[in-house]
Amino acid sequence: MKRRTFIAGATAGALTTACSPTGEREASKASVGGETFRWSIVTAWPKNFPGLGTGVETLVSWIERMSAGRLKVKVYAAGELVPAFGVFDAVAEGVAEMGHSGSYYWKGKNEAFQFFTTIPFGMNAVAMNAWLYEGGGMELWREAYEPFGLVPLPVGNTGMQLGGWFNREIKTPEDFAGLKMRLPGLGGDVLRRLGATPVTLPGAELLTAMQTGVIDATEWVNPYTDLASGLHKVSKYYYYPGWQEPGPTLECIINQKAYESLPEDLRHIVHAAARVANQAMYCEYIARNYQALDTLRNTHKVDMRPFPPEVIARLRKESETVNEALANKSELARRVYDSYKRFRDETLVWHNVSERMYYAMWE
Repeated sequence: MKRRTFIAGATAGALTTACSPTGEREASKASVGGETFRWSIVTAWPKNFPGLGTGVETLVSWIERMSAGRLKVKVYAAGELVPAFGVFDAVAEGVAEMGHSGSYYWKGKNEAFQFFTTIPFGMNAVAMNAWLYEGGGMELWREAYEPFGLVPLPVGNTGMQLGGWFNREIKTPEDFAGLKMRLPGLGGDVLRRLGATPVTLPGAELLTAMQTGVIDATEWVNPYTDLASGLHKVSKYYYYPGWQEPGPTLECIINQKAYESLPEDLRHIVHAAARVANQAMYCEYIARNYQALDTLRNTHKVDMRPFPPEVIARLRKESETVNEALANKSELARRVYDSYKRFRDETLVWHNVSERMYYAMWE
């Protein structure tokens, strides 16, 4: 079967509302025929950073291979073309056709965006993907980004994160008082209710910020990414579980005009490649986390501690208050949260008699 026919068949069911602005077009024709497009993607991550950065490379590699070279995308790491937190504006303004980051960084644009990354005590990666693809989440996400001329796609999930790196012990909820902690999104709002000061910093700045005392604690991702960041060198304690980010979705945003400039088959290819990259990142984290955890524990002798039950109970209580407060800020936020919460609660019924019971057999 010819490559072109195969791709069209394989991606016929893909959605046709993704991302991208008007890239430079070559007059030459690709081997399978049709115009060739050259795009750029800006990211919030260091170049080829484990998990986050490699996920971007997976996306652009599949786009180029599936399109037989008709759509080529150049990757720009954080700071190479725009700052880490300049991704959203760069794509909306057409500086780049695509961007890769997390929607909760853009809460200043619309606070409802945070629901599309993760919320404290929210869904894990599997449930989050199910909500987006099958539970109406994508329709709400596209509606939220449409006023900015952007089309979002899920491209990656780190899976369950850990609670973070601390230079003080957390024995009670009161121990958060006065703590300066890097924690974006709604998790930061929860800590603020406990007297902490949440700070938003790019991942590349965390090591220095901890080392110099600019912050007292930071969450980043989980062992695979955290080990590469070197945070074990400047922190005393590594806490778990990651109540604040149980299954964070990473996003690909595409400039609407650029997206619409693509022929229909390339739009399908972008969607299909995004699905491949979305699954690939999650698998990468699942496969690599144990190895990194083993190194942190046994080579670097990291002091890993669970949050005490009293702390988890208080965090959950405050999280419910914060999540509801956000939902009440706009009609869109209420619709998104109601859809999210309903899907989370429904899938939890199934998980209680499936995954949870299975893992309990191994205790």
